[in-house]
Amino acid sequence: MKPMIKVEDLSKLYRIGSPDDAAYRTLRDALAGAVADPFRRNRRKKLDAARQLWALDGVSFEVAPGEVVGVIGRNGAGKSTLLKILTRITEPTRGRVDLYGRVGSLLEVGTGFHPELSGRENVYLNGAILGMRRAEIERKFDEIVAFAEIERFLDTPVKRYSSGMYTRLAFSVAAHLDPEVLLVDEVLAVGDYEFQKKCLGKMRDVSRSGRTVLFVSHNVASVSNLCSQVIWLDKGRVAASGETGEVIGNYVASGMSASGEVVWGKGEDAPGDGDVRLRSVKLLGKRGTASDLLIGEPITVEIEYENLKEGNFIVWGLELKDKVNTYVFATNNRPSANAARDEWYGRPRPTGVYKTRCVIPPNLLNNDLYRFDLRMVNERNELRFCLEDALSFVVHDTGEMAAEFSGRWVGVVRPRLAWTTERMA
Repeated sequence: MKPMIKVEDLSKLYRIGSPDDAAYRTLRDALAGAVADPFRRNRRKKLDAARQLWALDGVSFEVAPGEVVGVIGRNGAGKSTLLKILTRITEPTRGRVDLYGRVGSLLEVGTGFHPELSGRENVYLNGAILGMRRAEIERKFDEIVAFAEIERFLDTPVKRYSSGMYTRLAFSVAAHLDPEVLLVDEVLAVGDYEFQKKCLGKMRDVSRSGRTVLFVSHNVASVSNLCSQVIWLDKGRVAASGETGEVIGNYVASGMSASGEVVWGKGEDAPGDGDVRLRSVKLLGKRGTASDLLIGEPITVEIEYENLKEGNFIVWGLELKDKVNTYVFATNNRPSANAARDEWYGRPRPTGVYKTRCVIPPNLLNNDLYRFDLRMVNERNELRFCLEDALSFVVHDTGEMAAEFSGRWVGVVRPRLAWTTERMA
């Protein structure tokens, strides 16, 4: 099958820093420089090499018709440069790009909007800039306005729009293109939560209609929801490509090492709020402190801390997240949230050192990478401090269910629930 996007050995070189000022030198400078040049040549070569930045270096991939492919990577990985080349904003230094069919791009939302023009006029202006014909804009006009939810303000100059209204209208125009190939860059993070859900739904409709989509984003959760394949760029090169879950897992894990223990001791630089100072946070399994744990074993989170204020009220909370920042659950040591009451909850505490423990039961979490935020609030539920990504750990499959089910169990949690069967006749 012929690919819709074919990229071969794509490379882009940029030069960093100020250009050489040789063009502005006098004749005397040029003659003096010629005499000294043999001694400066090596230094100049080293300087030129230091000023070179390969934003892309030998990138190759193919995207098949109807495929939705995500591109992920940290800042400076080359994602924006790749899109600029694909949309012909800039030329590559080396390599080749083949795009087949009509190409549309959703890059910087709102490019081409004129602040003095009304929303109605900007729909036509922006649509024309994006490559839509007037008849096409007129046919989709009502749908664009309804999607953006700005009917009441359609004839108001967009300079009076809120930032949310502005971006909603801009995305709506761009989202109603009908290209065979769609290039998308971080445009789903617009508007409020409800509008973001609409944006994701629109992108799903685009992908289901058989159009080819290349989606660049830092939001791995959105990439995971929309894309069947992922390309991971790192320092201008393809670090990995393939099935979405596997590539995203490797990408997230590359920036996070599992850590089963953090110890601050009695140091004044330990996290806290002045009245309470952490000493350590640990993950405990059957074999003691660990960051690699088994599905079938309980996991204990142990918090050791010093109370510095007589009569202090302390409430601890944990928020567990998976590798794509999906919240698995939140828990705290309030009696309403616990199977067993914490005897110190709600009691004013004398000064001293304490240990608070939370136990995650066995056979709850699926095999994956997890991390949690540690929070402390007062008796009025006011946040006193938060330690984000306090610890991370990996849960491993023990293989107990391999005889009953082959393959990876889906989902974040994998509990063992009670099932019964009763014969009625």
